[in-house]
Amino acid sequence: MKFLDNVAVKLGVTKAEMTAVTVLTFFLLLGGALKYSGSVQDADKAIQKAEAARYSEAEVDSLLSLAMKPDNPAAAADSTGTVAVSEEQEESTQRSSVRHTSSKKNFSGTIVFRTASAAQLQMISGVGPVMARRLIEFRKESGGKVEHFNDFLKVKGIGKKKLELLQQHLNLD
Repeated sequence: MKFLDNVAVKLGVTKAEMTAVTVLTFFLLLGGALKYSGSVQDADKAIQKAEAARYSEAEVDSLLSLAMKPDNPAAAADSTGTVAVSEEQEESTQRSSVRHTSSKKNFSGTIVFRTASAAQLQMISGVGPVMARRLIEFRKESGGKVEHFNDFLKVKGIGKKKLELLQQHLNLD
């Protein structure tokens, strides 16, 4: 307390006033510490929820891609490697609810992105129904035309690896 007495004398306040200021400062710091610890806990909970949602979304994406696989991929590639799928085939692909065994997609052609359907996009390895829907929504948001492949990084779920796959199979012209 000698320190506080010396400070009180130098500041020209009474001992009672100095004690009150000290107690108020202590409670202010204590309140800030408690508030901070609560916000850290809330942030931890939010991060855990986000991680759980990301995992379950990926699981759902893979299950949907298995469920939506067509019985017979009747898509044909023309001489430039561009895929043409009829509307009837696209509808049958979307209505398909039969599960098939998992097999790697071995699509080697290119697809014109500005006109691609969800079924066509799903032929690309790593693109399931959810990702195809996101890509189509992104295309609509960007006015139907995407100038650069790096723009795809704005789409949720597309990182550097998936971007490389899209560059191999999509034509932006």
